[in-house]
Order: sequence, then C-alpha cells, then structure tokens
Amino acid sequence: MYYIYHIPGKKIGVTRNLNKRVTLTQGYKPGEYEVLDQSDDIDYISDKEIELQQSYGYKIDNKLYKNLIKMKINVTEQTTTFPVPVNKLKGRLMDNLGMNWKTEFGKVSLDIDLAHWIVDNAHESMYNKNRCYVYNKAMIEFFNNANSLESLAKHVESQQSIFDSIRNWAEVRGIYENGDARTQYIKLQEEAGELAKAMLKDDQAEFVDAIGDMVVVLTNLAEQRNVRIETCIASAYNQISNRTGKMINGTFVKDE
Repeated sequence: MYYIYHIPGKKIGVTRNLNKRVTLTQGYKPGEYEVLDQSDDIDYISDKEIELQQSYGYKIDNKLYKNLIKMKINVTEQTTTFPVPVNKLKGRLMDNLGMNWKTEFGKVSLDIDLAHWIVDNAHESMYNKNRCYVYNKAMIEFFNNANSLESLAKHVESQQSIFDSIRNWAEVRGIYENGDARTQYIKLQEEAGELAKAMLKDDQAEFVDAIGDMVVVLTNLAEQRNVRIETCIASAYNQISNRTGKMINGTFVKDE
C-alpha cells in the first residue's frame, strides 16, 4: 500500500512505510502529519501526488514517484541482478510489481509469488554486498510452473485432497474417537504461540511449519464439531468476497 502524506506547511510525499519515512526519518509523529490518500496502484498514487502538490501550492517533484523507485536490473545469460542488498530486496520488488524482463530462458512478469520466490532464492553478490542476484533458469521454471493452467489444476486438486489425508491421519490415531474439541482448541493456541515465536525470530522454516500445524489442528477441530473445514472456508469466503473497505495502517478495515 502506498500512502500520500502531508506535513502541513512543509511538503506532500509518498511512502509505503509511514512510521519509517515520516516519523523515524523526518521526525514528525502521528498527529503532526495527515494521510491524504492511499492505494496499491502506483500509477494512481504517482499522478495524485503531483496533483496534490500543485493544489496545495508546494514545490512539484521533477519525477513521478513510480519513476523514482523504478528498479534497474542487470540481466546476463545466467543471472538477474538487483541493485539492492538482500535485506532490502522485498520492498523494492513490491514497489516494482508488474515489471517485465527477458532472459535467455524466457520472459517473466513480476507478481507477488515471483517476488517471494526471488527473496527466498537471492544470493548476495560476491563483488558488491549492496547487490544480489538469482539464477535465471530456476526463476523461469518457477514462473512458468506457477502460471501454467495444468499446475493450477493440480494445485487445486492437491488442496482438496490434503484435508482428506489429514482426517484419515487423525482417525487412525484415535483423535476423533478419544479426543475432544476443547483439547484441539488448546492445541491451536499452542501452535499460534509457535507461529509468533517463528515470526519474532524471522525463521521462515518454523513459520511454514507452524502455519501447517495450525491448519491440521483446525481441520480436526472442525471435524470434532461435525463440520468440514472446507465448509468453514467456503462460508468465510462467501462473507468477504464482496466486502469493500480500505487499508488503514496495514490492516483492511471493512466499510460499515
């Protein structure tokens, strides 16, 4: 999400992180600035910033925000190199979603899934610690697999059957016959604690494990209350599918 912020009498600018950009960097606390607009559309935000700067009488930026943060990558036969260190790569990739480039193995278009893959597989350059790279062949294989209809169909099928596998696993071990829903709920809280610990430690492997464990527990908890987890998920989606709202401080707030 991009935010257009206004420091009265000073400036209008754009940022993805209000606390870091406005409070920590410039010293203005919440209440000393205001958010004029927000959107996940970088083209809209870039044009709107200029429009607001003009209407408020501030100095107008020479370049659109989207052009200031546009990332110049270097593509060779084997690698794609990004002009940022690994620890700042995710933010720059998110700023450049929709970016396209061509490699010896094919073309890619940067979406959220590819951005996550790049972050997970990026290597620090041995020549410059402020640059990092990924191998093109592996990147193209991921991108093509993730965007193929066949892969999508297999993914949906596997997600539908995984719940049956979980239920079979639980039934063989007597969880449904000898356990109860309250015990499963306590187990869910334990796994939530493991998830929190993984996030605090920034341990991706433990994060994935904790999410998976919570899905297993939720599957069993639903079954013990005589409902399928697929039904719960479908019910929740039906509730939110047409919901409207906006992002406020990193949280989606639904319209009343």
